[in-house]
Amino acid sequence: MKGYAGRGFESRPRIIIIMKNILPQTDGIPVHCARDRLVPLGELKPNPRNYNKHPAQQIDLLAKNIKAVGWRHPITVSKLSGLIVAGHARYEAAQKLGLSCAPVNFQNFKDASEEMAVMIADNRLAELAEPSMPDLKDLLLELDTGALDMELTGFDESALEDLMTQFHVPDENKPIDEDAMTDTKNECPKCGFKW
Repeated sequence: MKGYAGRGFESRPRIIIIMKNILPQTDGIPVHCARDRLVPLGELKPNPRNYNKHPAQQIDLLAKNIKAVGWRHPITVSKLSGLIVAGHARYEAAQKLGLSCAPVNFQNFKDASEEMAVMIADNRLAELAEPSMPDLKDLLLELDTGALDMELTGFDESALEDLMTQFHVPDENKPIDEDAMTDTKNECPKCGFKW
């Protein structure tokens, strides 16, 4: 090696460590999401005015999901108040798992009103989505190969069974097969129309 001749460096093996795909962890659970830092749970303060209440079943499913696939979303904390703005359920799931800390994203707000509006919107805007149940059913059928714990989708066994046994409604724009309708035996008693 240039400049090191005669100093004993020539015979030493070079060790190169490549740190690739090493994720930070909290209590053995990988943290995949962007975050400002990992914060001890004891330092996090839920907003007492958060109107969303999280039932035990939801927290159980979320805890199972975090344990299986890691942290995918941080808890959002206000720099203004120091309170959780988004991620109250994730906070409760971390407590249920007995974790020591969680990934946190700290955000600025111009005032308390903006902070409260963001907390309300975080809860409300997701509720406005209109799921396409046939598409959801197709996605779940695609995933249901036995290789994945299906509860990681957020549906418990009972909800999955209910969803999978529902009648699949065909597209409204699907062409009508008139030949298949020739065998029908219905007739309107007033006008005599047959279908």
